[in-house]
Amino acid sequence: MGGMGTVLRELRGAQKTAKGVSLYSRHVNRPLGRLFAAGAYHIGLTPNQVTFISALFTFSSLASVALVRPSWGLAVAVYAGLVTGFALDSADGQLARLTGRGGPDGEWLDHVVDCAKMILAHTAVLISFRRFFELPSEGWLLLPLGFLFAAVLTFCAGLLREQLGRAAASGRTAAGGGAPARASRARAVALLPADYGVFCLVFLLLGDPTAFRLGYAALAAVHALFLVLFLVKWFRELRAFRTPD
Repeated sequence: MGGMGTVLRELRGAQKTAKGVSLYSRHVNRPLGRLFAAGAYHIGLTPNQVTFISALFTFSSLASVALVRPSWGLAVAVYAGLVTGFALDSADGQLARLTGRGGPDGEWLDHVVDCAKMILAHTAVLISFRRFFELPSEGWLLLPLGFLFAAVLTFCAGLLREQLGRAAASGRTAAGGGAPARASRARAVALLPADYGVFCLVFLLLGDPTAFRLGYAALAAVHALFLVLFLVKWFRELRAFRTPD
C-alpha cells in the first residue's frame, strides 16, 4: 500500500462517522489511533492482535491502581497506559476497515475488552480506596460501585439501542428513509464529560488522594446524570420506530 503517509491517508478515508462522538475522541483519540493503526499495518499485526495489545496496556495500568500505593509517579504511568490502551482500542477498528480483515469475532472481542475495562477500572478504584485511602467514612466505598453501575448500564443500554435501532432503521431505509443526520459540534462538546478519554484524566490526580477522590466523585455524578439522559433519549428514539397499529 506504500509508505506511512499513504497508509495514513487511506486510514483517514476509513473513519467512522463523527456523529455522537465527543471532541476528545474525534480530535485526539482517533488521530492517535490512526498512527498506531498505520504502525500496526506496517509490522503486519492483525486487528485482533492490536485489541490484545490494547487490553495489555489498559489492564496492567488498572492493576497498578489496585496494587500500588498512590503517588505522582503512579499517576503519570497509569494515565499514559490508559491513554495508550484507548488509542489502540481505536486503532484495531481502523486497521480492520483498512485491511478488510474485520468481522463479528473482532467486534465481539472489542466489546468484551471494553466491558472488562469498565468493570476493572472501578473495581481497581474500590480496592485502592480500601487499601490506601484515609476515607472520611466507609460510605465512600459505595462510590466506585455506583460509578460501575452507571458505566455498565450505559454501555449495555447503548449497545442495545444501536443494535435495535439499526435493525429498525434498515426497514425504514428499505421503505425510503431520510438522509443520516450530520455530526453536531455542540453535541461533541457536551459529550466530553462522558468520554472515556476524559475519565482517564482523573487518574492524573492519584498523587493527591483527596483531589482524586473528589475528582472521581464529580465524574461519577456526571455519569449518573448522563445515564438518566441517555436512557430517556434512547427509549424515545426506539419508541419512534414503532409501527403504527
